[in-house]
Amino acid sequence: MTRVYLDHAATTPLRPQARAAMEEGFAIWANPSSPHAEGRKAKAALEDARERCKNALGWEGELIFTSGASEAAALALVHANAGARLVSLVEHDCILGTVPDAENLPMGRNGAPDLEILAEAVDRERPLVAVQHVNSETGTIQDYAQIAPIVAGASGLSLADCAQSAGKLAIPLLADMAILSAHKFGGPIGVGALLVKDFAMLKPSGGHERGYRRGTENLPDVMGMAAALENSDWATLPDERAAFLGKFDGMRQVIGEQVDYILPLMHPTMSAQALLIRLDAMGFAVSAGSACSSGSMKPSRVLQAFGLDADTARRTIRVSLGWNTTSEELDAFAAAWSSLG
Repeated sequence: MTRVYLDHAATTPLRPQARAAMEEGFAIWANPSSPHAEGRKAKAALEDARERCKNALGWEGELIFTSGASEAAALALVHANAGARLVSLVEHDCILGTVPDAENLPMGRNGAPDLEILAEAVDRERPLVAVQHVNSETGTIQDYAQIAPIVAGASGLSLADCAQSAGKLAIPLLADMAILSAHKFGGPIGVGALLVKDFAMLKPSGGHERGYRRGTENLPDVMGMAAALENSDWATLPDERAAFLGKFDGMRQVIGEQVDYILPLMHPTMSAQALLIRLDAMGFAVSAGSACSSGSMKPSRVLQAFGLDADTARRTIRVSLGWNTTSEELDAFAAAWSSLG
């Protein structure tokens, strides 16, 4: 049986260009902070990768390499030069877990933060507002063209979680800070970045990465991340993706404007856990939401925050497409779904 992997929002396979770049990086084994020739060579490769990442993203500010999105989120949320922390109710667990006492921003019916409530909430001294760019369970896109000016108008800082958008969509350049995770766009697991418009927005927290991070940089993975970003062409299969989504119009949970690579799909009777077991036995890898909470038997808090009732949330799975998904795989899944009854 040929397996079909449709859980790319959890992680996606390593791009061949990223693998080649990592192999090159393994040969540059010295510590980039060391002053000798070997260290300077590693430092040059590190800075080259940094500039390549920024150029690929169109980011003109600073970039701090991290061990992934969770560390990037912690750097921003804990060390930002800001006052109150405000987060939307549908943020990833790594956001909510870092600042459990943060004020929560409710979501409107269109899947976006209520802008009137947001305007009232930011009316305080320099708040930090975290609103993800693309939701990992619904694919809903947040409009930073509306959110960022409201935050900036209160002299606050906006933090965009771009783990599910970088490498596929243009990241929101209006945000003051943004979070990246390399393994979501074909880079290696265990590396990411925090984008910051200006280092003055952060308090230094370590000796590396210009004093804003503890721990030696992972040069091979950083080089793999840069190569993955440079080769992230999401123009592949646009018509096939549109046709695939159209087959599920009656069961697709549509919440606001959504990307075409994350599909929240509801079955009329079967629970998400039962669906995962059935589909896995049929050769399809899908999920019941974020990989960080997929083991829970409780209905998704994210789906409920978006307005779905608990019963519907219990019957909703996530199908997510990646850079190497084929039209044949999409057709096979559509047929398998139809056979479930």
